[in-house]
Amino acid sequence: MTGAGFEVGTDTLDPAAVAIASRTPGVRGVVPAGLDDVMAASVAARDALVASGTPVYGVTTGFGDRNISRVEPADAAALQAGLIRYHLAGTGPAAPDDVVRATLLIRANCLARGRSGIRPEVVRLLLDCLAADLLPVVPVRGSVGASGDLVPLCYVASMLVGEGTVRVHGVERPAAAALAGAGLRPVRLEPKEALALINGTAFLSAFAVHAYAEAADLCVAGAAATALAVEALRGNRDHFHPMTHANKPHPGQVHVAGAVRRLLDGSGFARGQREIAELNGDGGSRLAHPIQDRYSVRCAPHVLGVLHDTLGWAGRWLAVEINASTDNPLFEPGTGEVHNGGNFYGGHVGMAMDSLKVAVASAGDLLDRQLALVVDEKYSNGLPAGLTGPAKGPQHGFKGVQIATSALVAEALQRSAPATVHSRSTEAHNQDKVSMATIAARDACAVTELVREATAAHLAALCQAIDLRGGPAALGEGTRAVYTFVRDRAGFLDRDRRLDHELAGLAAALRSGALTGVVAPFGAAEPRVAGSA
Repeated sequence: MTGAGFEVGTDTLDPAAVAIASRTPGVRGVVPAGLDDVMAASVAARDALVASGTPVYGVTTGFGDRNISRVEPADAAALQAGLIRYHLAGTGPAAPDDVVRATLLIRANCLARGRSGIRPEVVRLLLDCLAADLLPVVPVRGSVGASGDLVPLCYVASMLVGEGTVRVHGVERPAAAALAGAGLRPVRLEPKEALALINGTAFLSAFAVHAYAEAADLCVAGAAATALAVEALRGNRDHFHPMTHANKPHPGQVHVAGAVRRLLDGSGFARGQREIAELNGDGGSRLAHPIQDRYSVRCAPHVLGVLHDTLGWAGRWLAVEINASTDNPLFEPGTGEVHNGGNFYGGHVGMAMDSLKVAVASAGDLLDRQLALVVDEKYSNGLPAGLTGPAKGPQHGFKGVQIATSALVAEALQRSAPATVHSRSTEAHNQDKVSMATIAARDACAVTELVREATAAHLAALCQAIDLRGGPAALGEGTRAVYTFVRDRAGFLDRDRRLDHELAGLAAALRSGALTGVVAPFGAAEPRVAGSA
């Protein structure tokens, strides 16, 4: 990414950067010097093959199982128009604006590599629509993840030819009028160009990069919540000692244990092994204080560490996917040859998202179990039932919040079932093995949203517990920063009141990555660059 925007076609897009940038309007993509010539060379190779009479899939043949039907060169352009229209069969709600922005950027990036037989002006129109925030209304359902995202991406192609409906700053308008209002002209697609636009993995990858970026922030939030839970429960800091984790050195486990340990530096609430031994003394058959905490606290590095390490390899896979030529066929500019293959298959993204959503849901379950300990006076080491405030009369505190959080996590666990195992033979058994990556990526986004909301509730409850312990003065330096972050958005519960608006604001702040910035000075932030482990 340059100061002027993202460079497309240079294999440099970063998944997290794409996700973060696409949350706001005005994303800009730039075609670097020299790539126009590469794209033009692939177009020339396409045209030479057509002129020679060589059958070229999707250019001078039909599509899918109709690839044995020859199409006259004179009818090749009309073939492309029909391809868009017959795929306009999507259903369900419209994709969120941030997903559509990421879709346009990723698709332009893949096409600008110059292997797809598409003109530079079509790629630039994609980027111009993105910069003007002209976003096609794309139904989320209808893709099996191979041949890419045919149904969703046809709504993108439809916009470029001046058809369909777009959102302009949240207002729906006919595409032709929206393009004219932005000073843009629709294109008339040449042979292969509609196929190049819709035969790719940009839509599923757009959901995936958002799930990936949010999961990275949730891993940070999980470590921060665990550190606060240790303090709220007066737990044992020794569970995060480097010696323990050096003897099972999964990188994520070591990273998370170190993050929790650093956040607890200076804490007067957390207890060490020697302090616990002194509390228990040397007499009596029952110890005054547990030697070790329950698994949801003690094993947090082992749970969150899985998420950390999953992010490492998933990020690398996503970086490859969004910087690849994912349509078919591909043209080799240097030789003029055409190659048929299956780069539209979303298998790597599907597997990454199925794995990521399991890891995120497991992290959410961990935090839900921590919350259950904090609100229950039988397990909280002296906190009042439900974390009720000091007001007189019947109070229930965080009882309702804990119930709602349990529901959120249950739904996240339910949505974590793998999608990639449900391949369906489609399109007259031409697409007889498909990835289902789009569903996997959509589910991953849903799971991260649910766990984000649960995490916000847990953080609010933990800060309530700290206040009931006497306030933040005895917190570690890092956890005090987390406490301040939460308290800026959710106040102390002195008596029962509605909490949904405060928790929604806290959840929104988590999605923005603000908490990651808060804990970064303490060495507790999650690497967000694709390829880091």
